[in-house]
Amino acid sequence: MASEQTKAVLSTPGEREILTERVFDAPRDRVWAAYTDRELIPRWWGLRGSETRIDQLELRPGGAWRFVQRNSDGSEAAFRGIYREVSPIERLAYTFEYEGQPGHVLIDTVEFEDLGEQTKLLVHSLFHTTEERDWMIEAGMERGLNEGYEQLDELLEELAG
Repeated sequence: MASEQTKAVLSTPGEREILTERVFDAPRDRVWAAYTDRELIPRWWGLRGSETRIDQLELRPGGAWRFVQRNSDGSEAAFRGIYREVSPIERLAYTFEYEGQPGHVLIDTVEFEDLGEQTKLLVHSLFHTTEERDWMIEAGMERGLNEGYEQLDELLEELAG
């Protein structure tokens, strides 16, 4: 379990936004790889105890992505989007849609800030409406992010070893 010190910090800087900040104990190129490599993503993405399958991953502007999370009860949840920007080891921007709530598409912009042997991840999520933003928070976004990021910590430590 993440300590309070390593938990993601979420804020709402605007009516339709969520800003997530998290520092990882790994250099930027390693965090970038974990975020973009089809072999590494399933090892951390999603809730603990679930399995993630990469159905599609076209890491280029205009390329599509689709991840399916299989939960411990056998249910599945799918997420998809289109990459808008891919600037290696610096920045990703993509649309994000939970297929269980079709038509509610947000834009995530992820910045990988180089802190030497650490990386600060800044995720700016822009929603169409305040209601959509609030729904995402109420649906457990913070818990999901922190579980995924704890697993990412474990993967980054393993990759360093």
